[in-house]
Amino acid sequence: MSTTLVPFEPPVRARTRTMRSAVLVTPRSFAVSAAEIPEPRAGEVRVRIEGSGVCASSLPVWEGREWFEYPRASGEPGHEGWGVIDAVGDDVTSVQVGQRVAALSYKTFAQFDIAAADAVVPLPDSLAGIAVPGEPLGCAMNIFARSNIERGQTVAIVGIGFLGALLTRLATNAGARVIAISRRPFALDVARQFGADEVVPMDDHYRIIERVKALTGGEGCERVIECVGLQWPLDLAGELTRERGRLVIAGFHQDGPRNVNMFLWNWRGLDVVNAHERDPRVYVSGIRAAVNAMAAGTIDPSPLLTHRYELDELDAAFTATAERPDGFIKAVVTP
Repeated sequence: MSTTLVPFEPPVRARTRTMRSAVLVTPRSFAVSAAEIPEPRAGEVRVRIEGSGVCASSLPVWEGREWFEYPRASGEPGHEGWGVIDAVGDDVTSVQVGQRVAALSYKTFAQFDIAAADAVVPLPDSLAGIAVPGEPLGCAMNIFARSNIERGQTVAIVGIGFLGALLTRLATNAGARVIAISRRPFALDVARQFGADEVVPMDDHYRIIERVKALTGGEGCERVIECVGLQWPLDLAGELTRERGRLVIAGFHQDGPRNVNMFLWNWRGLDVVNAHERDPRVYVSGIRAAVNAMAAGTIDPSPLLTHRYELDELDAAFTATAERPDGFIKAVVTP
């Protein structure tokens, strides 16, 4: 009796089609669970997320407002991601699988996210292993461009966080004299490290005005950039802007209407710029400019990424973003 031997073949493992993704189930409560890995459509790419920044503009949806519905979509509200392209849709020729990119996408609190092919910016080899939260970096570059800062000007930056610190560096690189104003001693130390010529504690409204007047010969600043997004800093920023100066509103004012001193703005002939962009093409242009600046060594956001969290620690990351403990500038989440 003969026996036929059949070659052993190991069982074929089906490729997993799920990923870990965070869902904001109720206010202040993320849950991490399995979600289907998204597939890119024509003109899209899929990015395997290496990390994502936590944006202060996302605090309202995390804290809860009556106009938000829960649970939120899987991966929301993450929008500061970077990673490696692992799949492309039809008709995508501008980028390819394996490229490391900063992405403008909106569900980055997950292991994978989808982005339009023209909304990712390839990262050079010189930035290998470096965190590149593209969206806030692009914001800084776009705000700086609209501020029209020139050599020899005095620029006051009201509020030193991730954005304010980067704008401090950009303004000093341009040859401006920077006065940094912030409520936290740690943030003022960061401003000095990023090139601020003068730092002023943000404590008393009139004391700040008098200090800036003393530093500017009583005239105020040619450029003032408000980076906080609250009423008092906006009021203060107007007071610090000299006649025919430019007041740049970079803070995201999302908690209701604002009152402005139109008499002051009108009397001084201020140019007032709301330096927020909504066109994705402008966002991506800013991200590209930031990547080029990082590659050239003219900006380095790494010291500003002060706190790192795992995906299942998202609530802690948002708590730190809201409370800003000593030593905190920006949180980064890795999936």
